[in-house]
Amino acid sequence: MKAKRAGECDGLTGLPEAIEATWPDSVVPTCVVHLIRSSMRFVSYGDRKKVAAALRPIYTAPSQEAAWKALEDFASSPLGGKYPETAATWERAWERFTPFLAFPPALRRVIYTTNSIESLNYQLRKVTKSRGQFPSDEAAVKLLWLTICDIEDKRAHQRAKEAGKRAPDRRAKGHLIEGQTTTSWTQALAQLTTAYPDRINPYL
Repeated sequence: MKAKRAGECDGLTGLPEAIEATWPDSVVPTCVVHLIRSSMRFVSYGDRKKVAAALRPIYTAPSQEAAWKALEDFASSPLGGKYPETAATWERAWERFTPFLAFPPALRRVIYTTNSIESLNYQLRKVTKSRGQFPSDEAAVKLLWLTICDIEDKRAHQRAKEAGKRAPDRRAKGHLIEGQTTTSWTQALAQLTTAYPDRINPYL
């Protein structure tokens, strides 16, 4: 059996299909954070915390069957009755959401959102759009690299300003390229090694 690549998408039309066409053995679950956000579009501000708490059993469920039961429970609850579009959003995304449930808990915490990479992509797009055309691929790569270095410098400056503050009070982001700490990464790497030994072990 071939090992599969795992990736996250944020619901962009055609992106999962493009990834699967390029890497036929891919697993492309939707971004859970974007799915939650999308399902809360029509929820009043006063109810958002309650709805978010009610949705949690769906994406933390141990299996697809348990997740579906949690979704049915939400849909039949007073909150689900008040906001039927919330449950409907999850139902429409179900096929793309459920591959996420196949991963162990530590690995889920690493792949549940695409926010970090989107933040980087947004900043890179800003500099490439303002430049228009490039004389060569090397010129484009050089600009992107210099932009990443600039982002690193700004983050380092912010971390230096917050040095000495308690951890809960720090807002600066971690290193972009090297040294970034990923929660539960050691456990996630162990689970990746078990699930995809032929893809992971050669690079350890």
